[in-house]
Amino acid sequence: MRDRITAYFDTLDRVTRNAECTTANGETLSLGEAFERVRDMAHATHDRGDKIMFIGNGGSAAISSHMATDFSKNGGLRSMTFNEGSALTCLGNDLGYENVFAKQIEWHGRPGDLVIAISSSGRSPNIIKGVEAARAQSCSIITLSGFSQDNPLRNKGAVNFYVRSPEYGFVELAHQALIHAILDLDRGWRPEH
Repeated sequence: MRDRITAYFDTLDRVTRNAECTTANGETLSLGEAFERVRDMAHATHDRGDKIMFIGNGGSAAISSHMATDFSKNGGLRSMTFNEGSALTCLGNDLGYENVFAKQIEWHGRPGDLVIAISSSGRSPNIIKGVEAARAQSCSIITLSGFSQDNPLRNKGAVNFYVRSPEYGFVELAHQALIHAILDLDRGWRPEH
């Protein structure tokens, strides 16, 4: 069992450290360059009086809720998510689940806002439509995806993080760690000696 536990955490470390970062036009970024761009975009969004909006399903919704709270409380950056149950069930029932984020972004998004779209598969129709709605509202976009390297979300953001793994657990944990690291490093985290 110990060897399997070690292998599990070695795999998690590898897929997180090796996240592939690109721009919308496919330019490769180092992890450090991608972190700096996201940090700068988040601060510029807030400094203009605009907001950061996180979207995701399931485990990615939990990451969205967690990070919207942390970006606001710990980072001092105006952030929100669209995971309120009655809104999701109302819009899903009336407009189709594929529209639950797009409609809320249409209502609340403004030019200059930043949307952080998280999807393990990169293929969730409601995340893709949410990104399209964000683009129509002249919002900036950051994406986090995994699974297949040709997933459609992977090239839709100004910065795109792709985690090369077919397993939900590794992709979700890596996404959480990447976003948390951006915030923690921005807040001045340093290794303890």
